[in-house]
Amino acid sequence: MDIRRADAADLPAVHAIYAREALGGHATFDHEPRPMALWEEKLGGEDHFLVAEHEGQVVGYATSGSFRPKPAYRHTRESTVYVAPGHQGLGTGRRLYDALLARLTDDGVHLVVAAVALPNPASLALHRACGFEEVGTMREVGHKLDRWIDVTWLQKVLD
Repeated sequence: MDIRRADAADLPAVHAIYAREALGGHATFDHEPRPMALWEEKLGGEDHFLVAEHEGQVVGYATSGSFRPKPAYRHTRESTVYVAPGHQGLGTGRRLYDALLARLTDDGVHLVVAAVALPNPASLALHRACGFEEVGTMREVGHKLDRWIDVTWLQKVLD
């Protein structure tokens, strides 16, 4: 498996991975897939945007984005990792996170945060294995798929 920076040719696969979760899952609170233009913006922006490629196919991706737009948060990034069905539980998420966290550290990021919609024991286990600690749970903060969803926040200090 190769972990590398995303490029334009990867965007249809990334879009499909995210669209599946937006339409039928609860890991994102989007109800519709994000437009391709949003993914294109991530390629040239300050966000980290990595993909996992296995046998020529994109099977997962990881991104980081600004946590909040205020200057005091500039050393904090929010991370996310998505893995395609059939590739979950095989170490893809861990390899993506290891690469992303290394890049964030190299770029001088102090703290990385992540939000996990519940229930998602696999994602919580991945974050814990990568050194994140839980800092709190927001109860019934999102409504999707005809139910209220809790979100647990995690963080990892990098330096």
